[in-house]
Amino acid sequence: MPKVKMPRKSTSVDMTAMCDVAFLLLTFFMLATKFKPDEPVTVVTPSSINTTLLPDSDVLLFTVDKDGRVFFSMDGQPKRRKLIEDLNTQFKLGLDDKEVQNFVVGASVGTPIKNLKQYLSETPEQRKHSGLDTGIPTDSANNELATWIEYGMAAQGGNFNKLKYCIKADNATPYPKIKEILDTFKKKHIQKLNLVTNLEAPPPGTAAYEEMQTGGKKD
Repeated sequence: MPKVKMPRKSTSVDMTAMCDVAFLLLTFFMLATKFKPDEPVTVVTPSSINTTLLPDSDVLLFTVDKDGRVFFSMDGQPKRRKLIEDLNTQFKLGLDDKEVQNFVVGASVGTPIKNLKQYLSETPEQRKHSGLDTGIPTDSANNELATWIEYGMAAQGGNFNKLKYCIKADNATPYPKIKEILDTFKKKHIQKLNLVTNLEAPPPGTAAYEEMQTGGKKD
């Protein structure tokens, strides 16, 4: 019997559809991606051997520069909108839609609540020259840090139990300023805080060093 010859098929693959999908995805990310705004201050954090990463969501972040100025930041634009609208209503700030939006899409905020309207009406560059970046008051006579904590928690809705409180302080920040912040959290019955640090190698001879050398394996 003669052998049946199988018809030869081309091995070429049409990549037109794949290229279309790739360019569509590239276009989508170019149009939809928003870069994180620059922070108003630069902070040089101390080092530690803690390898826990800063979470991306459900975070209230308090940044403290070397001069003791405190700045507040929170993730999630819907939550930021609720927070600023609540503050606007409670303190009768008279914010317009543009100023509210500037807070929603902006970076950290560090100014007394009474200056918040003017603060949000300016660009980050203008704030550096206007002197409004004085930080959130934390002294006992006018502790507005407690207000930001309260309204930040309220903006979470029913998920405030998942909220993490992080303090990112400069290595040269005066200790009395850190103590004021810690005392504020203590008065709010918040005992678990996260300190943001740079990662450094554990010192030789310590338990952490031995664990790193063995890859976490125990004999």
